[in-house]
Amino acid sequence: MLWQGCRIPTYICRPMSQNKLARFAAIERFANVWQKPAGMAGRWQQEAFKHTYPITLELACGKGEYTTGLAAMYPQRNFLGVDVKGNRIYVGAKHALANQLTNVAFLRTQIEQIDLHFGPEEVSEIWITFPDPQIRPGKHKKRLTHPVFLRRYHQFLKPGAFIHLKTDSPILYAFTCQVIEQYGCTMVTKYDDVRQEAQEPELLNITTHYEKLDIAQSGKIFYVCFKLPGVLADKGQDELLKKWVFEHEATGNSYCNSQEYDRTEEP
Repeated sequence: MLWQGCRIPTYICRPMSQNKLARFAAIERFANVWQKPAGMAGRWQQEAFKHTYPITLELACGKGEYTTGLAAMYPQRNFLGVDVKGNRIYVGAKHALANQLTNVAFLRTQIEQIDLHFGPEEVSEIWITFPDPQIRPGKHKKRLTHPVFLRRYHQFLKPGAFIHLKTDSPILYAFTCQVIEQYGCTMVTKYDDVRQEAQEPELLNITTHYEKLDIAQSGKIFYVCFKLPGVLADKGQDELLKKWVFEHEATGNSYCNSQEYDRTEEP
């Protein structure tokens, strides 16, 4: 179809599938799904989980493989998957209900608003598994390990909390390592190749939908675990980070010659 000489992308006109509509209706009824709730900051343990176990977040959780996988391994911790895509959350929420994982819940919201949903020191740990690496020029501020997001996490994480990143993107991995160094974070563990180096197989062997897709085609899985400092470097450092991104990621008119792409349109 042409419009004024230009082809209209098919996704603009594509109707929402009946399957998605059914899933959206289902999560409205699921007791373990919270959709942009108001007034939950500081209340997740008593309202969502009904007990006081520590809370771990999986950000951009997709279908919740890590949320449900870790919950099965650690029944005395609470796990909360966070994503804006209700169609994806449905998969993890349904699995948790079917397997009676009472220490699992899901929050449907934008990660940009994550700090609005939690009180100070309410969260004990964060997992970020195979997020969109945001490799297109000018998009690095959308990476979930960018200081813009770390400042949000700082508002609700307990002191000394671990932040885990697992990714197939060498670009996101290198960027995150640079952020850790430049912003005074503490590196706990890093693996340039999880399959060859990992000492925690029970944690890192959980396989997500995006890990199976191997979008980056890097042939490796990267992992880093770090802690935020007591005081994160101010926004003046962000311009230096922007310069680092340009110098290390941009090569001529291409962008790292990478085959990675925006993952937000994936089902």
